Amino acid sequence: MFNFLKKTSQNIIQMLGKKTQKISKDALEEILIESDISYDIIEKMLDNLGENITRAELKVAFERFFRGESYYDKVKFSEITHSPIVYLVFGVNGAGKTTSIAKLAKRFKNGGKKVILGAGDTFRAAAVEQLELWSEKIGVEIITTKMAADPSALAFDTINAARARKMDYAIIDTAGRLPNQINLKNELIKISKTCAKALDNAPFHRILVLDGTQGSNAISQASIFNESLNLDGIILTKMDGTAKGGAILSIIHELRLPIIYLGMGEKEDDLVPFNESDFINGFLDSIFE
Repeated sequence: MFNFLKKTSQNIIQMLGKKTQKISKDALEEILIESDISYDIIEKMLDNLGENITRAELKVAFERFFRGESYYDKVKFSEITHSPIVYLVFGVNGAGKTTSIAKLAKRFKNGGKKVILGAGDTFRAAAVEQLELWSEKIGVEIITTKMAADPSALAFDTINAARARKMDYAIIDTAGRLPNQINLKNELIKISKTCAKALDNAPFHRILVLDGTQGSNAISQASIFNESLNLDGIILTKMDGTAKGGAILSIIHELRLPIIYLGMGEKEDDLVPFNESDFINGFLDSIFE
């Protein structure tokens, strides 16, 4: 069983009573709705299916979603080849942003890369302290500044330090609030522009961390960030504890953004790349014998 669908799978099996060889369209529709897949997607998936659906038929329907033009047209995470590779990370408090930054750093370090962190949530002492603890625990460098200092300056200093110290990656934290107020929106836009300037307009990653337990409710939150920041991808956290795993499809469909990683727990190694085949097979294994 694929861990990121564990709770979703348990919920599906409870609804069905037992696994089956064929499932009625009505029962499947109920399962997909309960898993937090948007009705727009469900309609498209079920449109060409009969009244009793086999594993192979549902697999084709999922694959059409992932391999259709609407998906691959825009939903791509572009790799960056120059150093340092910069990740500018956004997300509201409680979504698991700081922990996700630590997990990214550990993952890159485990791959033999040199990583530096930037504690850019400069107005929240707890965020800086938490990131400092993580940097010490996983053994990577960190750039900090005094409380309430300009976060754009911190981002600039982090990138310059990454260059000077020949780092492979720089991962920069930002304020953990929704940019629905003009001052915070402008602050985040300024940080993004500062990163571009520090990199001489070379590309970098703007990543949003979303709480996976929020299901489709996370979409409106992501839309606000994306409107201001032109995001490149999403890290979806707490996927080990949600029965709403189908929201993955809704997020991809609504936002046209790739889900890059899934957070599976609190430990620094609990971060896995999102894999569409694992998602499809995990979902099918929950329904069919």
